[in-house]
Amino acid sequence: MKHYTSIQDISDINIWIQEAKALKRNPLNYKDLGKNKTLGLLFFNSSLRTRLSTQKAALNLGMDPIVMNVSGDAWGIEFGDGTIMNGNTAEHIKEAAAVVSQYCDIIAVRAFPTLTDKEKDESEHVLKSFVKYASVPIVNMESATGHPLQALTDAITISENTKKERPKVVLSWAPHIKALPHAVANSFIEAMQKMDVEFVVTHPEGYELSPEIMGDSTVVYNQEEAFKDADFVYVKNWSNYNDYGKVLNTDPNWMITKEKLGDAKFMHCLPVRRNLIVEDAVLDSDSSLVIEQANNRTYAAQLVLKKILEDL
Repeated sequence: MKHYTSIQDISDINIWIQEAKALKRNPLNYKDLGKNKTLGLLFFNSSLRTRLSTQKAALNLGMDPIVMNVSGDAWGIEFGDGTIMNGNTAEHIKEAAAVVSQYCDIIAVRAFPTLTDKEKDESEHVLKSFVKYASVPIVNMESATGHPLQALTDAITISENTKKERPKVVLSWAPHIKALPHAVANSFIEAMQKMDVEFVVTHPEGYELSPEIMGDSTVVYNQEEAFKDADFVYVKNWSNYNDYGKVLNTDPNWMITKEKLGDAKFMHCLPVRRNLIVEDAVLDSDSSLVIEQANNRTYAAQLVLKKILEDL
């Protein structure tokens, strides 16, 4: 594997899930694979689980991780071609990516969207610029439109906890106080499309996601109807896609409650705002899988790094 920038880079998600489970059982089995190899983690945005789990994954494989908060610790990077750099940016991506490639064997990048310029965000200019100008493999730790490490994590978690051959999985929008990206929802949808599940998306009218991402996935606008007989309910807020980046609905009735959840398992990528996205009674119950999901972030990242290292 050369790069891991999208969940679409996974050819057979079921095989990957089984390989991740094997790594979880014996996380140090490949400790020598990454010996004398360096992973550079570049964060243009804040992180807790992604930062720590990816470092842990690298250490499990014997790699040496280097972490940089690009926005605060580095020169401002220019991504435009032919730009006259007489503004706030001091270093061009062409030089930056080439230099980091000399220090690191794999580069992992995290960069959020603007949520103001749809065309710019969907071009994935930050992530694709690293792919273009770096000479080493690139891993997406969340980009403007996707979070493939989280999606692989979620697939692993569902596989570990399902009691059915074909479970019903629901992705539900929930209210939030500010505009949030579409990345987690996008990649989760793409992952579920690769799995043998009954998949439903529910959200208020007007919060439709990218038609290209959605494909023929089922949408139900009534949340309680969508939750009927659900085995897993994955909850995430996202801002408006058509009226890009806007928050047009904060209906508190879309918050997840124990009564709505029923017998389903609750999933969320974290961080989660209690009693806004979901009530305490859900998060503090045995129905919640959020801590298991967070733990699986390590093994999802470790599998991706392992596959890249094997092809170096």
